[in-house]
Amino acid sequence: MKNILSLIIVLFFATLCNNLLSNTLHKFLIPFPKHISVDSTKTSEAKPNNVLSLIEHFENHNKSASIPLIKLVYGINKFSVCFDSVSLKKDEYLLKIDKNEIAIKAYNQASLFYAKQTLTQIVDYCITEQKPIPCIKIRDYPDFERRGFMLDISRDKVPTMETLYQIVDYLASWKVNEFQLYTEHTFAYKNHKVVWENSSPMTADEIKLLDKYCMDRYIDLVPNQNSFGHLENWLEHDEYLDLAECPTTCNTIWGPSKRHSLDPTNPKSFELIQELYAELLPNFSSRYFNIGCDETMELGLGRSADSCQKIGKGRVYLDYLIKLNNEANKHGKITQFWGDIIVNHPELIPELPKNMIALVWGYDENFPAGKNLPKFRDAGLQFYVCPGTSSWNSLIGRNQNGFRNLRNAAIMGKKHGAKGYLNTCWGDYGHWQPLSVSMPAIMMGAAYSWNCSGNSLKNLEFALNLYVFKDKTQNTARAILKLGNAYLKTNIPNGNANAFHLMLYRYKWTMDGFYQTKELNIEGLEAAKKEISDALQILEMAKPQSEDSTIIIKEVNQAAFLALHSINLGIARLMAKDKATENIPDKIKDELYQELSPLIGSHREIWEYRNRPGGLDDSAGKLEKLLNYYRKN
Repeated sequence: MKNILSLIIVLFFATLCNNLLSNTLHKFLIPFPKHISVDSTKTSEAKPNNVLSLIEHFENHNKSASIPLIKLVYGINKFSVCFDSVSLKKDEYLLKIDKNEIAIKAYNQASLFYAKQTLTQIVDYCITEQKPIPCIKIRDYPDFERRGFMLDISRDKVPTMETLYQIVDYLASWKVNEFQLYTEHTFAYKNHKVVWENSSPMTADEIKLLDKYCMDRYIDLVPNQNSFGHLENWLEHDEYLDLAECPTTCNTIWGPSKRHSLDPTNPKSFELIQELYAELLPNFSSRYFNIGCDETMELGLGRSADSCQKIGKGRVYLDYLIKLNNEANKHGKITQFWGDIIVNHPELIPELPKNMIALVWGYDENFPAGKNLPKFRDAGLQFYVCPGTSSWNSLIGRNQNGFRNLRNAAIMGKKHGAKGYLNTCWGDYGHWQPLSVSMPAIMMGAAYSWNCSGNSLKNLEFALNLYVFKDKTQNTARAILKLGNAYLKTNIPNGNANAFHLMLYRYKWTMDGFYQTKELNIEGLEAAKKEISDALQILEMAKPQSEDSTIIIKEVNQAAFLALHSINLGIARLMAKDKATENIPDKIKDELYQELSPLIGSHREIWEYRNRPGGLDDSAGKLEKLLNYYRKN
């Protein structure tokens, strides 16, 4: 009996130690592996720094077999790698660390790379916690074959190559394997300089360099050129006016619009797109190509009206989409397209070519677009779920909406068999949010695209501070995450923007005429102001040590102070006659002017730390219009 009791006690404490070790280690693993077991009764004899050196040796020399003299150089008997594409799933790997051995079995070179990322994170745990390397077994594989991130580079902000490389490094370390740069007019097409000359566009040589950089990290750089709607930056020039669906204002479901979409019935529209594809696509090694074709709200209201009347708006859209698909196929590409328009004509979905991939996007927290997934699945089409960071139109983020949106999209996508998961980061109306504000949702999306059942949210603050900001005080991520939920304090309905962005962008419009702003009140704005101020106090205690640490502090402060200014404007409007900016007392308008003016100056300064100068005048100009309004009205 005594021996049995002793055995129970030993097993109890072994289990307790194992759980404590697993919980501590859990914080370091992004994304969290599917299956993990830790033997807490023993540890590896390998030293953490030696293992890091060993990983680097394998990376630099692209080795895939055991290295002689491992024990002499690295302190373990064996580091073995083998490949198994028969019994393992695509991108699956097995990682085993024993007392004197580290062994990896991988489906392919990409999954070997993912195993090394996990091994590096385990070593990070050991170094940070000053622990020996645990004896551990991990079996891991992704929930989605394609795990992507898309960055908008057409709404004013085109990142420098250094910034793009930095983003790719983050994505690679979190096992993302697809990267897209959303383009409308920011590629330097040789015959269309008038469109991009003030935008600091990506060049063909830069695309090739970025493509190679991505390939070396097992990321597929997918070309993304909108080919139907969202071509304002083309159609605003008179040289292209004959291609516009609505050369003059037409009334759409979103209000007055013009020069937004191509006329699909004009053969010259397709000829332009053919020319663009022929120049753009050879610069990419990817088999895939995103042709866009979303939000074509002008369709049927202008030059295509007769055709839409005769055969139906959906049929006109589908016929043009098929032509674009055929053209992409001629260049050896598999077409991706945004699925928001064709779902309005569900009877036509079965007619879509089966080699097309639908990108089903939705940015509300419950991902209502998930209801459309069976329509594509049942038609025999592959599809992605496409949530977003929710950082656009926010200044400082909308984290609760974004995190829930990312999570629910992953759950629905896995349930319905989605091929891919594409986390999107847009830059609507000035791209005023800095990269640091978007990083929590970028990391979260990467984690969910690999393991949608993992509870990554619990350790997000820790992981951000460790891998992005390198802040041992934990205060950088703590401040940014607090800022990202400050919008909740305003207690207005959820939407595609928070109150802070709405105040700066809708300063001329009535507050009572819009479903979000009509709910604004002074109490909610004051509560948000306190939340932002508290977050800034936390940021003052932050000590990030990343290479871009100075930029991080400056850009987060800038975004927060813009949000505070928007609150001051909102409070002034609520106290003014008819809640109108023009009716704010002159003294207060002058104070607002004095507050905003230096913020525009710092916006211009900080912009160029990470981004090219093209687009800056447009972005700052949106703030300058508000500044001038304070003086003129």
